[in-house]
Amino acid sequence: MPDCLGWGELQFRLFGGLSTGSIYALIAIGYTLVYGVLQLINFAHSEVFMGGMLAGFLFLNLFANADQATNPYLLIVAFIPAMLASGAVAVALERVAYRPLRKRGAPRLAYLISAIGASFFLSNLVLVWRGRSYESYPKTVDPSPLFYLGRVPIQTVDLIIFAVMVGMVLALDAIVQRTRVGRGIRAVAQDVETAGLMGVDINQVVTTTFLLGGLLAGAGGLLYGLKFSVVRFDIGFLPGIKAFTAAVLGGIGNIRGAMVGGLALGLMESIGAGCFGTQWQDVIAFMVLVGVLMFRPTGLLGESVGAKA
Repeated sequence: MPDCLGWGELQFRLFGGLSTGSIYALIAIGYTLVYGVLQLINFAHSEVFMGGMLAGFLFLNLFANADQATNPYLLIVAFIPAMLASGAVAVALERVAYRPLRKRGAPRLAYLISAIGASFFLSNLVLVWRGRSYESYPKTVDPSPLFYLGRVPIQTVDLIIFAVMVGMVLALDAIVQRTRVGRGIRAVAQDVETAGLMGVDINQVVTTTFLLGGLLAGAGGLLYGLKFSVVRFDIGFLPGIKAFTAAVLGGIGNIRGAMVGGLALGLMESIGAGCFGTQWQDVIAFMVLVGVLMFRPTGLLGESVGAKA
């Protein structure tokens, strides 16, 4: 057995992979919600994620201290501007880039072109504002290990990311399954025309869907900055592609599948980096995407948002 697959090495890779996968899961839920309701891929979702990361960076920068760690309680408060910023970007995208096309009954290709155009516009808007240079995220969590599991250091940041992801996915699942808003989302996902005839406000449901996906992407953006400590105008592109891969892996249109797909992809990347080197880490995500599309295009769970009545 290769050394990289030994139990000690797997333990070392496990927690880092789960935390990275948790970020992918939070972003992937935005893809899966929009696809479940509208049957389209929001390729501008990576910029929604980037908006949350940038808002969190600007907020934390107001309280940054170059000599010592920022008060960790500020991290909790920072979720508010990060999530609100991403939610606002997502809703604006729906109103400007997608709703006019829906009203005109545009073909699916038009949505794709509009999404790509919106993605380029937003990333270049941040480029003009912030420039090309990487900016360092303020320090908010003590980087030293919280404790050791055997010889494996368990980082505080990894535990925070995983806990936040689980809590938000459970909250979203409860909203979709148990609330009036969730019933509207599931109804539109099952049959948009029938839902409209039954009195469901389609525009409101679609806007709410984009908002929920944006809120989670904003949380993911803040956590990404917390873990990797950088932000830049194009920082959302690669995590966005990987999150889309996670959504496909779990079953596009499936909220729980997005979580499973994100965690699985994070683990595969982490273990693959240990076996083949970090230079292959990004390649692994694209190999997974191709493999899933070839052999199991419905994903691991393969169930739509509207499947549960």
